[in-house]
Amino acid sequence: MPDHPTRRQFLAAVSAGAAMSFTATSYAKVVGANERIALGLIGCGGRGYNAHMKGVHPHDKEQNVEFVAVSDPWSIRRERAAARAQEWYGRPARQFVSYREILDLKDVDAVMIASCDHHHTVHLEAAAKAKKDAYCEKPLAMDMESLNRCCDAVKESGIVAQMGTQVRSYATSTGCRELFRSGKVGKISRIEQCRNGSKPYWYSWMQRAEPIREEDVNWKEFLMDRPMRPFDGKLLTGWYGYREFTDGPIANLGCHFIDLYNYIVGTTLPVSCVAQGGTFTWKDEYGFTCPDQAQAVWIYPEGLMVSYTTNFGNGNGNVLKIYGDQGTIDLTSWRAPTYSSAGAIKPSELPKEDTPVAEVETPDHFLNWLQCLRTRQTTNAPIEAGYHHCVPALMAMRAMDTGRRQIYDAEKREIREG
Repeated sequence: MPDHPTRRQFLAAVSAGAAMSFTATSYAKVVGANERIALGLIGCGGRGYNAHMKGVHPHDKEQNVEFVAVSDPWSIRRERAAARAQEWYGRPARQFVSYREILDLKDVDAVMIASCDHHHTVHLEAAAKAKKDAYCEKPLAMDMESLNRCCDAVKESGIVAQMGTQVRSYATSTGCRELFRSGKVGKISRIEQCRNGSKPYWYSWMQRAEPIREEDVNWKEFLMDRPMRPFDGKLLTGWYGYREFTDGPIANLGCHFIDLYNYIVGTTLPVSCVAQGGTFTWKDEYGFTCPDQAQAVWIYPEGLMVSYTTNFGNGNGNVLKIYGDQGTIDLTSWRAPTYSSAGAIKPSELPKEDTPVAEVETPDHFLNWLQCLRTRQTTNAPIEAGYHHCVPALMAMRAMDTGRRQIYDAEKREIREG
């Protein structure tokens, strides 16, 4: 990729809809439609291999992008991802143990970060400092210090970043946002989700059929800044169930919910949060520390309350609704939301019967990022969206751990008891 675009490249980007207010870094990275964009995959587990690679592949020829490098501490995973690149592009992706090696490559333009939760801010901050555009999985961070530092690095770098909260890019989600903006639902008083299941999701990720060989894993690279301990294969694949590496259902499932209602109703950051949780059903030899029951309640400055609940002891009772004084938006089925005047306390124009929300054409989440790599426009889920989904989750976990109400101080960008 050239350091400075030619006039033809710049005009090609503008004609594709690029914003005219480029930063110096962003301007220098405008590429022509005929130039290949080389992608690196950081983290080759289920999200990287199944979601990121498969999400990009339907668009890779049209957008002229290719996975050229992969990294993962576990050789089995990175070999599998490299073989898929061979199948798709006729040449294998280069393989590396560490994300550092990918970020050092001059011919890699952008990276997709699908690593473990405790890796996200480290990998994204490093990508920003290396001036590599990035797609990063949620939740963005596990503590406020790394969250603030990472977000600052992304903003200062001028890279194109997309957060992995893909539900906001559903055509139905944009339809719900347009419905809310019409004013027909009225003032929102409460938003709630109950996202339940018969068994915690971390069981399905843990590999139990075959032993994982220590010689196939760079154990230190996986642990990163966590304390060193003897190799344990169950942590490598079952990390979703351990609080040392993730914050559990509020952060992993709840972040999609938080990001979705932020997108629809325009909220950003709550002022307070209370939460409780624990492991009440799934107690076994694995000693998972993420709660199988969790509930968090936030209050937003717009004058509304938000509730999130997970029950992994009974899969019944799933719901996702936005309640207004003139009606209700029901997103329990994300792909087929409905609206009605149900529960209205004011005169309503909405129909009494559940009515499908009209779709509003919205680019696929992966496609949106790929397009923005060329146009340098802001993505549908920029770094600010990551900050806004992460802070409420961190507030909830701190409230759960301390048993005390948590306050977000916007001026100091910190969470404290209050």
